Amino acid sequence: MNAVSASAETPANAPFDHDVTIVGAGPVGLALAGWLARRSATQDLSIALVDAREPDDSAGDPRAIAVSQGSRTLVEALAWPHDATAIERIHVSQRGHFGRTLIDRHDYDLPALGYVARYGSIVQALAQAVRGTRAHWLHHTQAHDPVIEHDGVTLPIVSAGVERRLRTRILVNAEGGLYRPASHETGEKCGPARAEPRRTRDYGQTALVGVVTVAAPQPHVAWERFTNEGPIALLPMGGVRGADYALVWCGAPELAERRARLADADFLAELGAAFGARMGRFTHVHGRAAFPLGLNALDALVSGHGRIAAVGNAAQTLHPVAGQGLNLGLRDAHALADALAQHGASPRALAAFAARRAFDRRMTIGATDTLARLFTVDFAPLAALRGLALTALEFAPPVKTALARQMMFGQRI
Repeated sequence: MNAVSASAETPANAPFDHDVTIVGAGPVGLALAGWLARRSATQDLSIALVDAREPDDSAGDPRAIAVSQGSRTLVEALAWPHDATAIERIHVSQRGHFGRTLIDRHDYDLPALGYVARYGSIVQALAQAVRGTRAHWLHHTQAHDPVIEHDGVTLPIVSAGVERRLRTRILVNAEGGLYRPASHETGEKCGPARAEPRRTRDYGQTALVGVVTVAAPQPHVAWERFTNEGPIALLPMGGVRGADYALVWCGAPELAERRARLADADFLAELGAAFGARMGRFTHVHGRAAFPLGLNALDALVSGHGRIAAVGNAAQTLHPVAGQGLNLGLRDAHALADALAQHGASPRALAAFAARRAFDRRMTIGATDTLARLFTVDFAPLAALRGLALTALEFAPPVKTALARQMMFGQRI
């Protein structure tokens, strides 16, 4: 669709369809819609949620999501998946080198350090919570490039083959992609996502994910095992005897591609050789998939003359080490809901949101990026330094506590 001039298409003082429109109904977009609908009563905000799919499309999605204890305290006021598995201890070590550290929930007087939930389960739980609110949900609706105007945003949408324009005071991008706002002066169509200033890094790695079963499980224990190729994470998912674990195996793209094609028995044998025998043999695997790893984080969460905000994967995608992607996105969305409920659907609200989130984003993105680079380089002297760092955490409780609390709760201001 060709772009049109904002001034020619939309007359001054044209009515708004909604105060806040959220594009993307993944976990972060759903949580934002739910929080907004519950907190905005005093502001009487009109909320729309736009997504190209139905929530039921995700019902059977088996992908595992790591949810920190801090994120649970935010989300459970809306909903919580019934099949989430608690992480009570995290074991961090290096394969073939000395050095390890243990993080245990008892050390922090918490019911758990975090949880592992299926993507489908958490989407279904949050979708059910949003259905019970006054948020207007546009299913099977495709959103296109927005146009910034003097008092809001016009969002072209297509539903059931019918094109129309939705006027909103504030637009929130909660999709996996980013778009650049159109020029206010010209109404020109948005360009590709990469036009936004951002921090990027290609880690030169691919993650193999799936669900594996082990012969000697240690229920409620998560493993972060660093190898010469990259980290291997095993996250407890319950199952019979607590023997199922979500696998994230990071390595060189050519190795991941070859392993993705292996027969199950050969794949499990290679995984066992890489991880070690701490939980016995790996006996089953299913749901194998691969995706490249990189850092892609916007410099600013707000754009479009203070009318567009980005949250979740639209704001940043991170390396899976330490499992911070969803948790950072949920904290962003929670702060945005607070700001909109306090200041209304206005640039002032988005400015307050951006200021509040700057420090936590900088800390979390920086820590994840550093860990990803520090523990993915196959260099013997560096492996020794990594071992010293892991061991030192056991003898420096304040440092260990600060790191653990950052991973669980972030920096809430």
